[in-house]
Amino acid sequence: MTQRQEPEEEVTDVLVVGAGPTGLMLANWLVKLGVDVTLVDAKDGPTSESRALGVHSRSMELYDQLGVVDAVLHQAVRVESMRQGFGRTAFAPIPLTGLGRGITPYPGMYTLEQSANERILAAHLGALGGSVRWRHRLVSLGSADGGQLAHGDGPTGPWTIRARYVVGCDGASSTVRALIGTAFEGTTSRRTFYLVDAVGVHGLAPASVNIRQGATEFLLAFPMQPDGEGRNGQRLIGIAADDDAPAVTEDFARTRLAEAFGVTYESSRWFTTYRVHHRIAAHFRTGPVFLAGDAAHVHSPVGAQGMNTGLQDAHNLAFTLADVILRHAPERVLDRYEAERRPVALHLLRTTDVLFRGITSRSRPATLVRRYVPRLVLPLGVAVLPHLPLGRRLAGYLGQIRIRYRMPGMPDAPGGRRRDAVVGRRLPWTGGNVEVLRDASWQVHAYGAPADAVAQAAQAASELGLALHVFPSVGSTRLRTGRLYLVRPDGFVAAAAGSTDVRRVFRAALAEQAPHLLPAPGR
Repeated sequence: MTQRQEPEEEVTDVLVVGAGPTGLMLANWLVKLGVDVTLVDAKDGPTSESRALGVHSRSMELYDQLGVVDAVLHQAVRVESMRQGFGRTAFAPIPLTGLGRGITPYPGMYTLEQSANERILAAHLGALGGSVRWRHRLVSLGSADGGQLAHGDGPTGPWTIRARYVVGCDGASSTVRALIGTAFEGTTSRRTFYLVDAVGVHGLAPASVNIRQGATEFLLAFPMQPDGEGRNGQRLIGIAADDDAPAVTEDFARTRLAEAFGVTYESSRWFTTYRVHHRIAAHFRTGPVFLAGDAAHVHSPVGAQGMNTGLQDAHNLAFTLADVILRHAPERVLDRYEAERRPVALHLLRTTDVLFRGITSRSRPATLVRRYVPRLVLPLGVAVLPHLPLGRRLAGYLGQIRIRYRMPGMPDAPGGRRRDAVVGRRLPWTGGNVEVLRDASWQVHAYGAPADAVAQAAQAASELGLALHVFPSVGSTRLRTGRLYLVRPDGFVAAAAGSTDVRRVFRAALAEQAPHLLPAPGR
């Protein structure tokens, strides 16, 4: 009797499970930074359905830093406006192309199917020397010498990988999350929603996000790439039924769209139904195992925030893992990932839940608000909002530019004063300071600084072994002339100081966030 041969054990620094946008973004950055990574996915190949759609300003900035933004812009659809309405009536459009102008090099909102995002990221991963192992299903995880021993099945039989770290990027039904026993806390809507990727759409403004509501109906539509014949493409999302309703078909959705909103279409690329979940993992890190993207948090499609949040999870985690693996930073640095990213996901979960319940509520007060308030408010908002600080703030929230991390050593509101306007946030864009971020390194910035301050900055940066970048102006940002800023590889500002105390402040910040970068004593 022939005994089954045990698979040869493979060793890697990071095992990434799941080759969706989050997993691919993580693998891209890990390979780019020089980390040994293995990326596996149980599927037969790349996603063919469109799935997630919206791409916001901060994600475009990440694509820029990675070097793929031109490919994304070439394939993406730029959203021109948002149009609310009630029934068959559309209200005044709200222009979106200028949303965030002056605060990001990629203002506005774009749509690009998840499948296209994956193709772009997979191609870039290949160019970097990485790859995806398709049809590799994870079966078990176990502790092994401070890391994890992963067992699974593949096209050629069982496989075993010993990894220092494992990251679950394997979606809402995450196998990794289940194997480590992390709770997925939250709720699931009792309603069923339908989704149609429609072609040849009539009754909706093209190149716009359309929101139509009724007494019991709801329609959310996103523009998509036209088909090969140039026919208008739109993602159509609507309420299909409650728990006890029969199975929903595309014919049912087509009829409801026509009757309630006067919206028709010629054909579809994809039809599916789903329930909306609002859930978050109890922990994003359990020892050497991490969760990112939908494996860590899922929420409603309101605001099209999901894929973007996953991309930022991956971006943040990649630099943290690289610091520990390549630069021998202490393990405690890994705690930074959950400390920074879970509050972001939790806030997003709460916000989208409130908005979702508001726009889908069937109560009479909610229906009256949806029917009449936009008619009164929108014309004023269109005329005034872009010129108010509130408009920039809203653009920052939608584009995920206003995300804030609580930096170690910085109290939330020191002495009762307002939080720092720059530290803990993504580096404000001045119009000319984005290029240096492509180095993906810790660096020191000075804006409009006098010669003596620049000299102090140069000496301090040299002592810390960091690059110094000097810019002529702070632009229209909240950066301060003459003040020096310590910028992380992910583009977030770790600390700010005047020229006289720059060494003390920056050393303290590095001691907390990147102690491996500090020069040895006596140097």
